[in-house]
Amino acid sequence: MKRKMMILTAMILAVCSCGKKQEKGEEVQREPSIYGFFTEDFQIDSSSVKEGETFSKLVNRLGMTNADGYRLTKLCDTVFDVRKLRAGNRFEAFYSTDSLHTLEYIVYHNNMVRSTVFHCNDSLFVKNVDKPTVQEKRFADVIIRESLWNDMIKAGASPLLIAELADIYQWSVNFFGLQEEDRFRIFFTQTLCEGEVFKVDTIHFCLFNSGKHEVAAMRYDIGKGTTYWGKDGASLKRMFLKAPLKYNRISSRFTYARKHPITGKVKPHTAVDYAAPKGTPVHAIGEGKVSACGWDPSGGGNRIRIKHPQGYESCYMHLSGFAKGIRTGSLVHQGDLIGYVGSTGHSTGPHLDFRIWKNGKPLDPLKLDSPSAEPLEKKYLEEFNRQYDCYMKQLDSLSTPVAERNGN
Repeated sequence: MKRKMMILTAMILAVCSCGKKQEKGEEVQREPSIYGFFTEDFQIDSSSVKEGETFSKLVNRLGMTNADGYRLTKLCDTVFDVRKLRAGNRFEAFYSTDSLHTLEYIVYHNNMVRSTVFHCNDSLFVKNVDKPTVQEKRFADVIIRESLWNDMIKAGASPLLIAELADIYQWSVNFFGLQEEDRFRIFFTQTLCEGEVFKVDTIHFCLFNSGKHEVAAMRYDIGKGTTYWGKDGASLKRMFLKAPLKYNRISSRFTYARKHPITGKVKPHTAVDYAAPKGTPVHAIGEGKVSACGWDPSGGGNRIRIKHPQGYESCYMHLSGFAKGIRTGSLVHQGDLIGYVGSTGHSTGPHLDFRIWKNGKPLDPLKLDSPSAEPLEKKYLEEFNRQYDCYMKQLDSLSTPVAERNGN
């Protein structure tokens, strides 16, 4: 009996021992990180690139010699452009845990998806690592209640859509003058990384409503690059952009009786003032020839005037500086960079004073209805209209009813 008990005990111990060995074996089988090494084996220092810091200064700060830093820079070649190192971007430095505290790796995060891995000891190398992404098709119904940004988020869509919409509707929708109940309905494709929106890939169709005013935009390729067209193939492009800069508030509107903020005198202000940070890019609203570029002694500071076809002229004042190559006599195209927002001349803060005339008469830039470009060629219309009607039917089935939107 004792012998049987001893054998049974030995068998149980053997089984337990085998189990323990298997558990230990499983612990040894580790998977390296997405970067290709075991991050837990190192001491990690997380930080960000400093303002004005170059790649060579960064690797020197983290512990590399000048010679090794130079060699690593040469290895970057087509893998990573060291000139595009961006202040504020995060990185991790991985050091050995021994007394030498040797820098082994740097992982620099270019964006949400891409990171660049630098091996900094012994056999130097550089490689890019991308996190997995997924694409998804979405529909968004955005109704203006507070601001386009906040209402976009409330509708469950990414504010990244705003930049895409502004590009598509830059000739036909004034994003500075959106009113309550204005509405965007959008079919689009976006890319996600770890559940977060990385980028908006494509807007396929959008319908903008403002009161009785309606502007559709459908993506349609005619072999000359993808373009957006309106109902019945109408062109969305016009002679002039709706505004010469993006995503800022209006601090003063067109009027014939405004109290000047500096002199206190009431006088006409035949312009629109766009408040924006110093250095914000300013673009030409249309094709033309620069008729004046320089200092305006009457208070406009650094000023550019452009003569356009059909008797139009535009003016951009209080600039902090002019874009390279812009001077009196320069020819510019629609959207060309011409200068930067500033506060030169008679100004109380950074803003752009923007004016338009036709045959010498001041026009309100916010009410300007400039001529449109050529419509879609007739040979494409049948297929275009078929796709257009399909999107409109989908809109009817997906959109929120008016009564429900008004809370009734």
